[in-house]
Amino acid sequence: MTSSFSLEGDIALVTGATSGIGAATAVALAGQGAHVLVAGRNTGRGEAVVTTIRSRGGKADFVAADLSDAESARQLARRAVEIGGRVDVLVNNAGAYAFQPTAEVTEEQFDAAYALNVKATFFLVAELAPAMAARGKGAIVNISTQVAAFGAAGAALYGSSKAAVNLLTKAWAAEYGPHGVRVNALGVGPTRTEGTAAMGDGLGQLAAQSPAGRPAGPEEIAAAVVYLASDAASFVQGVVLPVDGGRTAV
Repeated sequence: MTSSFSLEGDIALVTGATSGIGAATAVALAGQGAHVLVAGRNTGRGEAVVTTIRSRGGKADFVAADLSDAESARQLARRAVEIGGRVDVLVNNAGAYAFQPTAEVTEEQFDAAYALNVKATFFLVAELAPAMAARGKGAIVNISTQVAAFGAAGAALYGSSKAAVNLLTKAWAAEYGPHGVRVNALGVGPTRTEGTAAMGDGLGQLAAQSPAGRPAGPEEIAAAVVYLASDAASFVQGVVLPVDGGRTAV
């Protein structure tokens, strides 16, 4: 008897999967039987994730993508379908993490953050969700953040872009849910990854504000993605699941 977390036979596309939460998610999904398409800009890191998955008996392929505009998102979706035949699970993990005072944000930084965090997510869903709906089954998991749920100094750009993703999650659940496509998101708290290493003690100080009192490991976030992608969450639609050590609860 297969586990309700089993993704055996599914094709999963994970963006930003060459490191951090994305890499851990790719490994975790493959561990449940999915054929994972590891998408990202860095070929070397992407191939390393693929090698890790294959060394554990899983299935994976690397797909290069920069997701800088709508067309690059559509091209990634089409390439994923060419490789896998279809996409059953889409994890929108790629993101620009810009934390700085509002007055210091340039137009180029603003556009880049919204292009990756919102536009790429939007057009990947636009390209892939209709086919999922036509098959009557699919799962989309959007990686968001705890700072999309409350105000935080220095997080206006990042938090607002992910707040848009939270609303898109609910809108897509209403649009595609009746056709068998579950769309959910994770409100992620401070997590130790290659990308957050530059924060130094700041990451721990931020995490100390939560009941858990510590940052997450990327595998802890990946476990929540597996849940939302699997039939274990078959009655879960349109939620932004806090995976933040309890920060938004206090």
